[in-house]
Amino acid sequence: MARIKGIEIPNEKKVKVSLTYIYGIGPTRAMNILTATKIDPERRTKDLTNDELGKIREEVNKYVTEGDLRREVSMNIKTKMEIGSYQGIRHRKGLPVRGQRTNRNAKTRKGKGKVVANKKK
Repeated sequence: MARIKGIEIPNEKKVKVSLTYIYGIGPTRAMNILTATKIDPERRTKDLTNDELGKIREEVNKYVTEGDLRREVSMNIKTKMEIGSYQGIRHRKGLPVRGQRTNRNAKTRKGKGKVVANKKK
């Protein structure tokens, strides 16, 4: 397996797919990296030479990915919580942040239903 930014990318998948295993690189950015390095996106990762992997590593280093990006995102969320913005309050309460309705869904953010005593009257 090839290592890029400390992440083992899968050998059996195409290069354009295996690059998306790196946090911060999606399909579009993976294609941009491959066009900049002039590597065919349809090739398998195991077929790449060390020289080509080096080119990909250099190109990936131009973007903010993995630990730096995770740190940046969490700092942005903490800042919103500290200044007391609407989104920060929603983060603090564990509710959906981007305007979704909450009365009949949002189980992922809200968790399992909380039992309220003496509600049935």
